[in-house]
Amino acid sequence: MSVRILALVGSLRAGSHNRQLAEASVKLAPEGAEVDLFEGLAEIPFYNEDIDVEGTVPAAAVRLREAAASADALLLFSPEYNGTIPAVLKNAIDWLSRPFGASALKDKPLAVVGTAYGQFGGVWAQDETRKAAGIAGAKVLEDIKLSIPGSVVRFAETHPADDTEVAAQLTEVIGRIHGEADAPVAA
Repeated sequence: MSVRILALVGSLRAGSHNRQLAEASVKLAPEGAEVDLFEGLAEIPFYNEDIDVEGTVPAAAVRLREAAASADALLLFSPEYNGTIPAVLKNAIDWLSRPFGASALKDKPLAVVGTAYGQFGGVWAQDETRKAAGIAGAKVLEDIKLSIPGSVVRFAETHPADDTEVAAQLTEVIGRIHGEADAPVAA
């Protein structure tokens, strides 16, 4: 049985290096793990409790919740926008955090990785993403980190999947998430 890992990308730009990193994770997933890249975060309206009512929840938000609920774990790719988490990724976490007490993230293993132009690779945004996901109910895998600095230069002519060091690091991340998602739940 394969462990299904849902990947969410916090950048909507077609040529985003974080999107490329997510595409690499799909390609590099080891045997026994399947990474599914979620498409459609741009269609999800900003979270509003007034529209989060049974029968009126936007279809895009329903699709996100269903994808997360059927996943064994999540892998979030976060760039850094003005020193923090991108709005599209925060919005996804907000939708996944509801309904209160029955979050689609509840107790699911979740890791956050990413790349950014700056010298720290988006560490601040990734830390904020971990914080928000943890509050939303996910089992945040705090010790799984991958922050790749200098994305504009590093990936100018090389896709992350073709960068030997990045490919090895990403494969290790996915393997560790796989191990967490496949581990027996303690009683």
